[in-house]
Amino acid sequence: MATALVPFYENVIALRHAALDITDADAVRRVFDQVEPSLVINCAVIGVDACEKDPALAKRVNVDGPANLARAAPAIVHFSSNYVFDGRRSKHEPYTVNDAPNPINVYGKTKLAGERAVLDACDRSFVVRTSWVYGPGKDSFLSTAAAKQLCGERIQAISDTFANTTYVNDLVERVRAIAESTDYGLHHVVNDGVCSYEEFAREAAAIVGVSAFDVVTEAEMHRPAARPVCTPMLCVPPMRPWQAALREFVTLSGCARG
Repeated sequence: MATALVPFYENVIALRHAALDITDADAVRRVFDQVEPSLVINCAVIGVDACEKDPALAKRVNVDGPANLARAAPAIVHFSSNYVFDGRRSKHEPYTVNDAPNPINVYGKTKLAGERAVLDACDRSFVVRTSWVYGPGKDSFLSTAAAKQLCGERIQAISDTFANTTYVNDLVERVRAIAESTDYGLHHVVNDGVCSYEEFAREAAAIVGVSAFDVVTEAEMHRPAARPVCTPMLCVPPMRPWQAALREFVTLSGCARG
């Protein structure tokens, strides 16, 4: 994913790994000296299962890289995750920014360490925890659930893991507002309401008028990294419900019925 260097919102320079290796502190400083960004938005990350397979790489990208960016940046937006929590909450007891993290996998541990590194290195840091992000151009269960069902392709939907989903368009608008403020520190940015993958797939099926999913449990997926069971987060002020966001996404993608 790209690291965006933003000379306060007039121009956005999106750098992929080939253009900037954030784990190389000298390279970060050379690029920043050339570009002179007013705000850095760090989207670089190693994914959940990849972290479990290669903890050293996870540390370099999820911890050391953000620290390098934060030390050189005049201001930074850094994305983190609901996976910094252990998932032992009910759907009706959301985690707040004041709750103590307790990650259960390598991804969560490195994301938490990355948060702390950024906050320690830059006084003008915005750390944005989000959850189950989906949107156009992102090949994931959430982004493709409607389209695949519409095409008759059966998908597997996990029934026993719960979190907030986050439509990327809503995420962008809220992050813009946060970055234009001086409200530095931790923020939770998610759509309102909690669901499982099964509930998400069922809602997507209702929108497209085709139901083509099989219900499975997390254990049946045999994924390398353990997932926290339930990680609802409190977003203040709340964003629109996840159902409304999903309907907009499906409609804009041309999959909605009628």
